[in-house]
Amino acid sequence: MKSTLAKKETTQPKWYIVDATDQVLGRLSVKIANILRGRHRPIYTPHVDTGDFVIVINAEKIRLTGKKDIQKEYMFFSGYVGGESYRTVAEYREKNPAFIIEHAVKGMLPKNRLARQMLKKLKVYGGSEHPHEAQEPETLSL
Repeated sequence: MKSTLAKKETTQPKWYIVDATDQVLGRLSVKIANILRGRHRPIYTPHVDTGDFVIVINAEKIRLTGKKDIQKEYMFFSGYVGGESYRTVAEYREKNPAFIIEHAVKGMLPKNRLARQMLKKLKVYGGSEHPHEAQEPETLSL
């Protein structure tokens, strides 16, 4: 029995749409990361990008368990002495709700060039509108 390895030329990516309304952040991010990597396909190959495109809508309505809305902080460092800054999830929910999901999914992908290529296939929007109707995305129920 031979095992077949997928090639970039032979894979046909599909488009999926996910509604993040009242979904728990971590559980949703795992499922999105697996689709971006292509782990849901029988031809999954770790060194080839066999994943699909994922559109996430209603990112501002994502749910976090416990008191993470107030207590969870994202740290940024400017590179200068004393250049640390912190922002909470509640602040990002108002200003840039897409960052919350993108950051969680990025942490669940491998840390290499292929993962950066996979992350470009993730499209996150705060509201329910998106400009990808021409791709005819399938609704993904998670």
